Amino acid sequence: MKEYAGDLIRNVAVVSHDGAGKTALVETLLLACGAVASVGKGQDNKHIMDFEPEEIKRNVTIQLGMAPCEWKDHKINFIDTPGYSEFHGEVRAALRASDGMLMVLSATSGVEVDTVRAWDYGVELQMPRMAFINKMDMEGADFFGILEKMRELFGKAVMPLQVPIGEGPDFKGVVDVAKRTAYVYDNGKMTEIPVPTELADKVEEIREMTVEAAAEGNDELLEKYLDGEELSLEEIRQGLREGMITGRVCPVMCGSAAMNIGMDQVLDRMIRYMPDATKRVMTAEDVDSGEQKIVHVDKPFTGFVFKTILDPFAGKQSFVRVFSGELKEGDKLLNVTQGVEEKWGKMYTLIGKQQVPVTEAGAGDIVVIPKLAASKTGDTFATPEFKVKYRQIRFPQPLLTVAMVPEKKGDEEKLASALQKIGEEDLTCVVVKDVEGRQMQVKCMGEVHLEHIMNKMERKYGVKAKLEKPYIPYRETIRGSAEVEGKHKKQSGGHGQYGHVKISVEPLYDGTDFEFVDKIFGGAVPKQYIPAVEKGAKETLDKGLIAGYPMIGVRVTLLDGSYHSVDSSELAFKVAAAQALKKAIPEAKPVLLEPVYEVNVIAPDSFMGDIMGDLNSRRGRVLGMEQGEREGITIVKAQVPFAEMLDYVTVLRSMTQGQGVFNMTFSSYEEVPHKLAEGIIAKYEAKEE
Repeated sequence: MKEYAGDLIRNVAVVSHDGAGKTALVETLLLACGAVASVGKGQDNKHIMDFEPEEIKRNVTIQLGMAPCEWKDHKINFIDTPGYSEFHGEVRAALRASDGMLMVLSATSGVEVDTVRAWDYGVELQMPRMAFINKMDMEGADFFGILEKMRELFGKAVMPLQVPIGEGPDFKGVVDVAKRTAYVYDNGKMTEIPVPTELADKVEEIREMTVEAAAEGNDELLEKYLDGEELSLEEIRQGLREGMITGRVCPVMCGSAAMNIGMDQVLDRMIRYMPDATKRVMTAEDVDSGEQKIVHVDKPFTGFVFKTILDPFAGKQSFVRVFSGELKEGDKLLNVTQGVEEKWGKMYTLIGKQQVPVTEAGAGDIVVIPKLAASKTGDTFATPEFKVKYRQIRFPQPLLTVAMVPEKKGDEEKLASALQKIGEEDLTCVVVKDVEGRQMQVKCMGEVHLEHIMNKMERKYGVKAKLEKPYIPYRETIRGSAEVEGKHKKQSGGHGQYGHVKISVEPLYDGTDFEFVDKIFGGAVPKQYIPAVEKGAKETLDKGLIAGYPMIGVRVTLLDGSYHSVDSSELAFKVAAAQALKKAIPEAKPVLLEPVYEVNVIAPDSFMGDIMGDLNSRRGRVLGMEQGEREGITIVKAQVPFAEMLDYVTVLRSMTQGQGVFNMTFSSYEEVPHKLAEGIIAKYEAKEE
């Protein structure tokens, strides 16, 4: 594959809801370009882009895949992404490397949850969007019904460039409305024909919409249009391209990947309307000054790692988008994020898993560099004279938390290593070593994502794990006060041990975990022993006194005591303080606290009743509701105990047919209801016995 200048490169992320035929479309486009010799069909699991064993088994895309192709003296870098919502982090990574987005919809299913999600993220990133309605040959295909729904949801930006000739089994081609030309296909071969008579009125109606959309963003074209002058084909195309780049127009095409109908049209429109790679202007932080800088393609070399793949056999692969300058074999590669210079030898591009060597990459291109020791997803490469750093990818918050233990005893280190590697590949899999609960916890996107992580662990790293309920970090505190004495006295021949303290305990309500007050006067407890009293108190509270959880919000005051000139020691006073606290806390009305989270649930209005009822059943407090960014969407704000949220991602997805999402952040600790607290304390006591 030859080298291409940035203005001849199109970087396109292909996104869709699961099952819209996105991967089949990418592969058929590669076939049309001659980049591959053949493609898989339907369920035969011979896809070029989905080559991981689990992708083959499930017949779905799980991780983003890259495939460049050449079409009419241009290079198109396709990035195929997963459609299933639990792998949405891959979509976000792909969009960071892309300059435009192709949304694929099924002609039978239409606009689905993840279509909307991808559109919204494209809007957030100001990403030019184009849509393709696939599966027009399927029974029940409804091009105009889907178009209407898209315009209802996404606004009048949605602009059809084509009209289908037939639908379902009768589908045989498309009409280019701007050109007023029809094309029919037979075994992928295209023939130009006049516009069918029965479609003439519809074509003219849509053409008028298209011309108006093309004229709207350009004063010169608008003036011509308002004066009633006919816009030329080139003027219409110019206006649509300008409209797409600004996000004002989302061109819509249709066809069938399975029947190879319309593929050449899609490729032509990508070159015509998608922004070229030189149009991407990025902002980056100057590493030395912290200032924001604008990065154009003509600046010195910068690159961004948007994806990392680790393979026990092939090693690490870093997917790099070159945003400015150029990278050639033999150049120095400075990772400014990690502050290291990477040793590297070669780079290549990928078609699925097939490696195609390249020797240089210019601004706008995408390459894979193998075996970089330090580099991770989100890292920036730059030159010493232009040290800038791009912002990290904003990955979705993982919301399902589980604890893992190895099936085989002694495999703890093996499990930790496997999870660390999976977490480096997939930033929506967050691994936490919970020291307090002595657990290895994994936070992920849901049950399917979790299953994928466990399968990957076994397949790639040879370790099996069992799941446990995650540790919930309860806390203890007191609601009352008490005053007690503690005396540690021991004689056993020679030096004995003697420490005696009088302390008071009382609750703190200012958010402080622990406070120690020294009120000794007259040397009742010598100064050198007072730190030992504080340490004994703090250590005792940290271990918990009613259910084994750290006790917080307690002020301990040392009031009085006594000592022995020979037998007193730091240890004796530490033990005396612990004994005193063990007597004081039961008198000071101890209670159990639980972590409570602020939860925002975003879902269609029609599910609000079920959502509110479910939150109430989880001991949640609904604080209010507000209108979402899109009409018909409501955000419910609530406070819910963490213990009640462990399965919420699965329940919400089921309750809202996959349309509900939520996020949560820690809010505060609150008292556990008496009945529940009794059960937790009883369990602890039984365990201690």
